[in-house]
Formats: sequence, C-alpha cells, structure tokens
Amino acid sequence: MAATVRHHETMGAPRTRAVHRAVADSRRGVPVVIAGPHPLIVAPAETVGAEGLHLIDRLAAGPATLLLAPSRAEAVLGAPLGEAAPAIALALSRPLIDVATLRRIADPTLEQIMPQFTRVTTPDQAAAALALGKLARLLPAMVAAPVRAGWASLPLGAGLLVVPAADLLAYPTELAATLHRVAEVAIPLADAPDARLVAFRALDQGIEHMAILVGHLAAQPVPLVRIHSECFTGDLLGSLRCDCGPQLKGAIRRMADEGGGVVLYLAQEGRGIGLINKLRAYTLQDRGLDTVDANRALGWHADERNFHIAAAMLEALGLKRIRLLTNNPEKLAGLVACGIDVTERVGHIIAPNGINNAYLATKAARFGHILE
Repeated sequence: MAATVRHHETMGAPRTRAVHRAVADSRRGVPVVIAGPHPLIVAPAETVGAEGLHLIDRLAAGPATLLLAPSRAEAVLGAPLGEAAPAIALALSRPLIDVATLRRIADPTLEQIMPQFTRVTTPDQAAAALALGKLARLLPAMVAAPVRAGWASLPLGAGLLVVPAADLLAYPTELAATLHRVAEVAIPLADAPDARLVAFRALDQGIEHMAILVGHLAAQPVPLVRIHSECFTGDLLGSLRCDCGPQLKGAIRRMADEGGGVVLYLAQEGRGIGLINKLRAYTLQDRGLDTVDANRALGWHADERNFHIAAAMLEALGLKRIRLLTNNPEKLAGLVACGIDVTERVGHIIAPNGINNAYLATKAARFGHILE
C-alpha cells in the first residue's frame, strides 16, 4: 500500500527535510539562508516581522533588495519591463522599510501607497527565493540580502536554516517522485454507488491528493480520466464564479454511465496558487482583471499546477493509457510530457450560468480551452 510511486534517485530525506523546514520557517516569517555562489538571507514580505527584518539587516553583507516576479514589479515600478527575467530586484533602504509597507508592495489587493523604488542587479539565487515563497503558498515577494561571511558563528545567526538553491527549484518534481498510496476505502456516491477513494501523500507528509475510482476499471480497455484541481469555493460551496463544481459532478456521472473511470482530485487550488491567493485573485477580478491577469498581478504565472503529480498517481494505479476528459489541450500535453499515453481528448462542456460567462470566455481566449 505504501510503495513509492517512482523509483529513481531523489534528493533524499535530509535535503527534503531542509526544504520542508524552509517552507515552515517562511510561513512564520523566519529568515532562511539560500546557499549558492553568493548566499542570500531571505524572508517573505507577506510574513516577515520587525524581528526578521532586524535579523536580515544585522546579518547582511550588502544592501537589501525586494525580489518580485516581473509581472508584479511592473506594477510597483509603474512601467513595463519587456523581459522574461525570473525575478526583479528593487533596492530597499537600510535600516529596512517597515512591515506594513512591505505588505502593501507584495499584495495588490491592499491600499497601494508606496515609495519610489530603484531597480538594481538581481542576485543569483533570486529564482530560488521566489520558488520558496511559492512553495509556502505565499505571495512571491521576498526580502533578500547577501549574507555576511561567518554569519553562522554569530549569535544572531544561531539556528537559521541553510537550504541549497537547487533543491528549492527541484522540489516540485521531487514531490511527485515521492508520492505513495496511504489509504483506500469504498465511498458510495450519489451518482456512483460503487466508487472507491484512494489517498496519496508525498514525502513531505503534507496535503493529500485523492483518486476517485468509479466502477470497474479492469473492464475498461482505455479508461476515462479527469484531472480535477480542488476548488473549495466551487466544489464545496457551489460558487457560480467558476464551473468547477459542475465539472466534478458531471465527470463522476459520465464515468458511472460508461461503467468506470477515474477522477484525480489534486490539492492544487487556484491552478496551483493556493486558496488564499485565489481569493486575492478574485478581489482583483472584481476590480476588472480577468483570471489570467489577476494571477499575474499577484506575481504568479497563469497556471502553476504540477502535472507530474497526476502522472505519478496514474502510474500507481496502473494506468498508462487513458482517455482524458478535458477541454484544456495544455493539460493533455502536460500528461503526455510526463509519459502518459493519452489516446483521446474527450470534451467536457459545461454551459455558462450567467455569472461565469466571462470566466469561461477567458478560458477559451487566453488558455486555449476548447468549449464548443
């Protein structure tokens, strides 16, 4: 039951534990040192407090910067950057800027009263620093400074974690490689009385992903599969802003009618940005942005999902050839790139409800979803 899904060399327990702790420290606002050619001490702008800023200031070997995704930096600087850099560095004053201002810079849903910023050279580990913020499901905005030589021997440096930049960047793929089954049980559903639920967990022992098995898979030569990212507002509350709830229920009904199928229910809320950030994106949508531009305004890509996880779950279930129930060609391409043989894309059209019409139009126009 608990066999690891993929069997290739992974980072190993000590290195993955370091990433897990870096994520936990970041969520608490505790600075972390990112190792690399020029080590950085970093902390998320969203969670760092006065104590964390003081620590960065005292341990810094040079000026501190605020690292932002380019899409967010454009708004802060008030000008288009016209480039695809992994991160943009803005100069911070010393002693460092106050916590409340940092929050406003990081979060476009807050009142935007900000000082003027100067762009400076982006440090080597900037991409890893933003990756850490994203792994923590925080806004990708990080206070960063080069750390002093000998910092670990100083009383202020005692207990600070060091994590390699390469491990932070590799971790999303590593997470899928350590996925394993942890539980399976019959879950009779209104539209699929013979359904079973299989729970998967990765090495970080964090959020679980679920597979809903409908009917008799063995009788299906090429089973129908739906990759469904969790949506608290749509799946559970019945929100009319999206089509997620009807998509989930409709997929289960269709599989029951066909005699079998699988819904992979992935813990990747808001296309991978997390529930809190999705709610922030909704706030920006209420101010006139579409779902793509709202995510970018927060510093995220339009779609941050990790389809290696879906491929690992399919492999664990013994499904190498599938028909994919989706309107999204990119989802199909993502699974194929992970080694899954997708023999057919099966459309999954849900009629607009009068409230989500613009949302569905954005899916078609900007994500390339096939909705007809």
